[in-house]
Amino acid sequence: MAIDFTVAIPTYNGVSRLPAVLDRLRDQMGTEAIAWEVLIIDNNSTDGLADLIQAYQAQWRPDVPLRYCLETQQGAAFARIRAIQAAEGIFVGFLDDDTLPARNWIQTAHIFAKHHPHAGAIGSQIHGQYETAPPANFDHIASFLAITERGPEPHIYEPRSKMLPPSAGLVVRRQAWLAHVPERPTLTGRSPSSILNSEDLEAILQIQNAGWEIWYNPAMELEHQIPAHRLTREGLLFIVRSTGLARHHIRMLRLKPWQRPLIFPFGWLNDCRKALQFFIRHRQQLAQDTVLACQMEFLRCTVVSPFYLWQQQWRRMV
Repeated sequence: MAIDFTVAIPTYNGVSRLPAVLDRLRDQMGTEAIAWEVLIIDNNSTDGLADLIQAYQAQWRPDVPLRYCLETQQGAAFARIRAIQAAEGIFVGFLDDDTLPARNWIQTAHIFAKHHPHAGAIGSQIHGQYETAPPANFDHIASFLAITERGPEPHIYEPRSKMLPPSAGLVVRRQAWLAHVPERPTLTGRSPSSILNSEDLEAILQIQNAGWEIWYNPAMELEHQIPAHRLTREGLLFIVRSTGLARHHIRMLRLKPWQRPLIFPFGWLNDCRKALQFFIRHRQQLAQDTVLACQMEFLRCTVVSPFYLWQQQWRRMV
């Protein structure tokens, strides 16, 4: 039977996290008319992940294939590319190993994708499940942790809004990805050799730039499990820094090649202005207020981003 929907889960050392995700998938409801599979992409784990999947396969539901494949190139971008290559579904729904789908997630995702033939990608509504309470005013930076609560109605992410969904809970049309997302991305995800993220936005932008619609569907719900260490000041600053340093590349992807050298200087000067104004306004509070410190770090890294990326590119060439 042809597969309609592939659930792809890229993971690195996810033995302690993955069982909760697999249990939610095993209990999915409303999928009787959907031919679907689960595909685990092991991104070079060292914690016995393959043994865990083998144990699950021995007791897995017989109507849904549970497959495992290994991607040795470190980085989330490589794991997602491997998932697209190995998937058999018309649609590929990405879950992280710390995101728990609602028990009707596959059903709602498949219905929405079938009813929106021009959708190249569809983002979920993502709620935070916090091990410890986040800092005050956390909603100002929650999107950096893929928290996506953008209202009760579906809507298109218009290019002019400069907003896109994260990869967690993202459903893509496999045809659109294969046609427009390069196999050698610029951003590859955090790894021992890179602190940069936003590799998911790079792929989604390629699909959007090709003319496909990108949607938000709040009926597709996930819970993002966020451990305490990611909510510390140091943990949040690292996440924000990883995003800010990649921002120049994401911005340039939104422009046509001939526009980039013309618009870049004005955009960079405006970034400098915003960073300086924010610092002057909040400099007395930055040491105590974690959220303000994260906002300042994002603005600072946005200013630094083009030079950081150029330096990284030069190092790869020499």
